[in-house]
Amino acid sequence: MSFEFADRVKRLPSYLFAEIEKAIKEKKAQGVDLISLSIGDPDLPPPQFVIDALKKEVADLKNHNYSFSQGEQDFRQAVAEWYKKRFRVDLNQDEVIALMGSKEGLANVARAFVNAGDRVLVPDPSYPVYCNGATILNDGIPTPMPLLRENGFKPDLEAIHAEKVKMMFLNYPNNPTAATVDKKFLKRAVEFARENNIILCYDNAYSELTFDGYKAPSILEIDGAKDVAVEFHSCSKTFNMTGDRIAFAVGNKQLISGLTKVKSQIDSGPPVYIQKVAAKALESYKNAEPPEFLRKNNRVYSERRNVLVDRLCKLGFMCDKPKATFYVWANCNGNSMEFATKLLSIGVVVTPGVGFGAYGEGYVRFSLTQPKERLIEASKRIAALVECR
Repeated sequence: MSFEFADRVKRLPSYLFAEIEKAIKEKKAQGVDLISLSIGDPDLPPPQFVIDALKKEVADLKNHNYSFSQGEQDFRQAVAEWYKKRFRVDLNQDEVIALMGSKEGLANVARAFVNAGDRVLVPDPSYPVYCNGATILNDGIPTPMPLLRENGFKPDLEAIHAEKVKMMFLNYPNNPTAATVDKKFLKRAVEFARENNIILCYDNAYSELTFDGYKAPSILEIDGAKDVAVEFHSCSKTFNMTGDRIAFAVGNKQLISGLTKVKSQIDSGPPVYIQKVAAKALESYKNAEPPEFLRKNNRVYSERRNVLVDRLCKLGFMCDKPKATFYVWANCNGNSMEFATKLLSIGVVVTPGVGFGAYGEGYVRFSLTQPKERLIEASKRIAALVECR
């Protein structure tokens, strides 16, 4: 028998990261020593107190019952308290929802509000879920906002035609470009959304991975943001809990309500024990400054960044030292897929920029999720390839 995919699924492009995983498996099967600088999965472990809390909470049999679609009250309270300490933003319980990773929340918020034919403003390049999971799978029309180097990898809001636009995605610190923004840009983004009655979805997953004195803001710090905005955050990068699938969205009460209504039909919230562990992780913040374990992690990423960027620049690749995230966005001086394929042939895995959108062509993304020694080895291999060319 044969079954046909739904039209919305047929419209999906192939998921680049799945293809990269397949190529990695093939190379490993061939015995190739691979240095994977592609997927954004931290190699650093969660802090020990998180591991200890997980052992305790998973052993409590009461924590194995269903949760709620909006999440446990204790977890949502911990999120609200964290926002108060970190960003000086006040949140009520009905302005917070627990997520099984921010990825599902980003897709499901669109499911709650986007109708067939609605336009959705999507950064280009960007995390594929904005275009695919959030827009195409909800029969929306993805409308790219080019992120160009000459504009600091920020969209030109003045050049956007807002007719029939229902929703807009923004993400800073940015994946894949590692670009950052200030409150002045966020103020203009909020004004643009309010002027055009657009839902503003702000992905702030990398706010805590910052260097050189930069401190990432929350869009909810901007006056009027709660009128139009919902912000997504995750424990994945901050606490190195990617596999635990725990995140949260906060902001406009109606947007949180819509997201909750969708989730009530398809899940019962993250596991109770994970929410309790995540609450303890958030409580490790005593004020607006990151706790010591996170400062230590950021020092590690900063050192790795310096090693990789310095070597890439010496080899003639144009890339800046990012002030946030664990990514380096480098101009590869050509076709990104071809360049990534050549690197794969020497055992170095990177993500071609075109996988993040048409405006990502000519770039590749390196992840700083390998020890410094492996980054040095990867740089040596790339240098040998460049010399051969």
